[in-house]
Amino acid sequence: MSDVRYEDWMSDNDAMMWHIERDPLLRSTVMSVWVLDRVPDPARFEQTLTAAVAAIPRLRQRVVSDGWGIAPPRWEIDPHFDAAYHVRHVRVGGEGSVRDLLDLAAPISMQAFDKDRPLWEFWLVDGLENGRSGVILKLHHAVSDGVGLVRMTETMVERSRDADPHSLPADTAPLTSEPRSESDHLRDALRHRASVVQQRTGALGRALGRGLGTLARDPLGTGRRAVDTATSIGRLLRPVSEPLSTLMVERSLSTRFDTLTFPFAELKAAAKKVDGTLNDAFVGSVAGGLQRYHAALGAPVDELRMSMPINLREGDKARQAGNQFVPARFAVPIGIADPAERLRTIHRLVKSQRAEPALPLTEEITAVLTRLGTTASTALAGSMMKALDFVTSNVPGPRFPVYASGAKIEHMFPFGPCAGAAVNVTLFSYDGQLQVGINSDRAAVREPQLLVECMEKGFAEVLSIA
Repeated sequence: MSDVRYEDWMSDNDAMMWHIERDPLLRSTVMSVWVLDRVPDPARFEQTLTAAVAAIPRLRQRVVSDGWGIAPPRWEIDPHFDAAYHVRHVRVGGEGSVRDLLDLAAPISMQAFDKDRPLWEFWLVDGLENGRSGVILKLHHAVSDGVGLVRMTETMVERSRDADPHSLPADTAPLTSEPRSESDHLRDALRHRASVVQQRTGALGRALGRGLGTLARDPLGTGRRAVDTATSIGRLLRPVSEPLSTLMVERSLSTRFDTLTFPFAELKAAAKKVDGTLNDAFVGSVAGGLQRYHAALGAPVDELRMSMPINLREGDKARQAGNQFVPARFAVPIGIADPAERLRTIHRLVKSQRAEPALPLTEEITAVLTRLGTTASTALAGSMMKALDFVTSNVPGPRFPVYASGAKIEHMFPFGPCAGAAVNVTLFSYDGQLQVGINSDRAAVREPQLLVECMEKGFAEVLSIA
């Protein structure tokens, strides 16, 4: 974690994610549910947590909004920080099954954070069957995306059962600080805004200079690229009135968690058979499962609207904390019966989305939207997100087993937010397995067990390619 750069101010993308929670349906929480083979050692866990809080500034920082609307929200050390507040110790109900653990985690995911405190919770869950235990890790999406969350949890896990606990970093910063005055906030906001304006003015000047040079050499090509970029921005921001599904149309604040597990190597081999990627095989499996679900309930559909994060963690951005992705929205053909042809079609679609001219301009576009004010930007985000049928996300994890304070982590199930969509299906690769977390809106998905069965068949169909 020493190479991660933590900025004092939210990026415009993170700020948008923070502000749109004005609409609770757009609440954005990242979850990870672990199943451990035994109860973690309490003393080691305490030492590990202390080291993690010291190493990761975000764990002790709260969000302070700029009341004047000059700058985005700022990350500041919580003057009243208390790590004990963020760690909850509970006992699971029922028979202590994984199903009981998931039923405990789902409502926790939709509970709003105390926005005067750092935006994370760590739940230790006792009472799972066969002496196992669970962990529920909850993080606000404004803090990090899934890839960033994996990097943050590196400080909470070990490579072996008997590994030495994590130690405090040498340059440990104070865990608390004195509250800052309103005049301090105003001064800092003005300085930040001036710095941003200066940076963007310089970037605009350089881009304009390059553009004029290109225009002189190739006026027709430059004009076409300008039109393509404008059209791409229009596609990125286009509002949509309703889902493509006639079945999954209602939305609520209640969700259900389900899981599936598959061998990593087999899905990778299936993707290779059609010259595709693991993500192509994953999305193709989800599409096949949703097609079966709609057909089983008498509401067949040829395509559904999907959102998929396109990772921007390259170069300098790879070291930057926060969210480094662009949410691409596009219609996915789910009615293609042949799974191999479905994967090839999805591969071409995803490739075209990654080539959208508007992608490099996402931060600038979001900056303009945030200047519209919280109400307007929330309404625009809602018009883009509430008509989504499903969301997919693929997060790489460790390829080897890891441990938490002496307990082996058997499963690490990921759950991304629905945030207006009917279903979010997230894939996490861990120790040779693909852990699939299905987060479904209870109002949109009336038959969740049928959905899980259909998803399982969708994955089996794609696995059969290999």
